Amino acid sequence: MSDAPPSKEKPKDKSEKPSGYQFGTFQGVFTPSILTILGVIMFLRFGWVLGNVGLPLTLLIVTMATSITFLTGLSLSATATNMKVGGGGAYYLISRSLGIEVGSAIGVPLFFAQALGIAFYISGFAEALVDVVDVSHWVEMLPFPITQIRLISVLTLVVLTLLALISADLALKAQLFILGSIVLALVSFFAGTTPVHNYLTPDTEIPMKLGFWVVFAVFFPAVTGIEAGISMSGDLKNPTKSLPKGTIAAVLTGYVVYMTIPIFLSYVIRDERVLLVRPLIMSDVARWGKFIMVGVWAATLSSALGALLGAPRTLQALAKDKVLPRFIGRGYGTKNDPRMATACSFVVALIAIMLGDLNMIAPVLSMFFLTSYGLINLSAGLEGLIESPTWRPKFKFPWWGSILGAGACLLTMVMIDLGATFTALLLTGGLYFVIKRRQLKAHWGGHAARGADVAGAGGHPPPDQKAAGRTQLASQRAGVERVAPVPLAFDRIGRRIGAGAELSHLGHHFVFP
Repeated sequence: MSDAPPSKEKPKDKSEKPSGYQFGTFQGVFTPSILTILGVIMFLRFGWVLGNVGLPLTLLIVTMATSITFLTGLSLSATATNMKVGGGGAYYLISRSLGIEVGSAIGVPLFFAQALGIAFYISGFAEALVDVVDVSHWVEMLPFPITQIRLISVLTLVVLTLLALISADLALKAQLFILGSIVLALVSFFAGTTPVHNYLTPDTEIPMKLGFWVVFAVFFPAVTGIEAGISMSGDLKNPTKSLPKGTIAAVLTGYVVYMTIPIFLSYVIRDERVLLVRPLIMSDVARWGKFIMVGVWAATLSSALGALLGAPRTLQALAKDKVLPRFIGRGYGTKNDPRMATACSFVVALIAIMLGDLNMIAPVLSMFFLTSYGLINLSAGLEGLIESPTWRPKFKFPWWGSILGAGACLLTMVMIDLGATFTALLLTGGLYFVIKRRQLKAHWGGHAARGADVAGAGGHPPPDQKAAGRTQLASQRAGVERVAPVPLAFDRIGRRIGAGAELSHLGHHFVFP
């Protein structure tokens, strides 16, 4: 019984070729993450944030927002070093930790959030470009009515989609040039000085200052860039090492930049009213203002490209697990490119662009991202809290830190928009029950190996906790199975009240690699 699985597994391991692009830490995780973090909000809203709440509260907002992302990054690092990470990013991690129902309930909204994010970033790029490039003559030639911003957005979407379809490697190499543009923009900004132009006249209308949580809600999306790196998990050479290093490095780098910008701005701009009336104040301060405009375009394009690479891979993972039709997840070429999923992402983004105003759905999108962060934290926290025998991450992070991150996500959602919070939770809960009724098999390991493991335990988990840990850990290392934390928690509670024999079967109903 014990010799059969090794004889089947070893030849498979030797002959198995790595799939995906095999990216390293810098290109596969750090670059897409930091480019999404250092995005359009940094260039167009940082001065506005400082003008509304002042320097001390601005630094507090940056610290609070980054702390949520940082805790999520640490929980992600622990989860990623405890399992063999596959494609699908946050969906993969959640589904293999809390079950396919919970993973699917957040995976589907996460895909739509990423796909609609493509349209959101592209629209931001178009709004920044329309003041420089005049395409009115093209608009007049078309047989149907369309605005300049929408035309630029559609053309940009087509170009970026073709780039992603041709090669994700080429797309990520393009991100390196974009990263260089943002670095030049920041150098130009910090080399600048107080502008000589007086932007305040007797006719200048000064907007009323807004409260702390309203400003926090506007700024928070600026730090939600780790999704871009997580989504490339299936195309990493060594995801166990790359995800922790790249994610944490990107969050800390973004924090340093975001703490430095308001300090410098408050030094060169003494009048807060100027910050409220000049969205592009960074361009006014910069030594070479054109570099700031290039940085704005680069930031919006990089964020759109990151979402265009991440959304199809989330959709592909959902299709492979039979949550969605399998044909959507079909991979093409030696790199398993998700072309069908990319086409689906293109259609969703195109519809959003043609509908126009995305401001109405922006809070709901933020809720979905925060929900995914909260579930990642909850997953890691539950594993550590119940002392799961399969929870042996190489990256150590205390369970209470993950629970703190989950609570912070929920509190932030409520503070930002209570109505959007309920909307996100209701939709996520509805998807959960739909997937639950379908009764999808949550098995990712081999049935023979699973049967061997259960039989080896006499049909029940070993009564001794250490023995259980050795049995489950051995199975996990062989890539066989992994018990979900929630059923295992019921199992442990059941044994304590003398009903472990009945409840122990719950722990073996959900099996993970």
